Amino acid sequence: MGDKMFKCREIKDRTDNFIEQLLGVWESSVRATHLFLSEQEIEGIKQYVPQALRGVPHLIIAEEDGAIAAFAGIDGRKIEMLFVAAKSRGRGIGRQLLQYAFDVYAVNELTVNEQNPQAIAFYEHMGFWVCKRSDIDEQGNAYPILYMKR
Repeated sequence: MGDKMFKCREIKDRTDNFIEQLLGVWESSVRATHLFLSEQEIEGIKQYVPQALRGVPHLIIAEEDGAIAAFAGIDGRKIEMLFVAAKSRGRGIGRQLLQYAFDVYAVNELTVNEQNPQAIAFYEHMGFWVCKRSDIDEQGNAYPILYMKR
């Protein structure tokens, strides 16, 4: 495939400017993949993203040409979030970010929206399998969630 190498690293200093950049990556990713969400739902969820970004124990970014192209949040051995900017999708950056999470944090579990088939296929390709399903997400909303392990 000729994937280029992206620089992956953990971020400790979560400044407002940095959180704002991640929010842009999050929004571009969600708009490209979470087609089941309405505009109001995206805007509603967006309000909680900065708090989640500040609260997750480990925050890893993948950079391309000095800009943040993707990020992942990790708690223990669980991926809490993984988002790739729309313009960076399909180029191996998510795979490199996940591989970094495997290598550094021994990640072996995650949850994913059942209504995001591209993400499910990606995680299955990376060795995860569905072990449980819930009709509602962690916030109690009616978005079915799949629990995956590796």
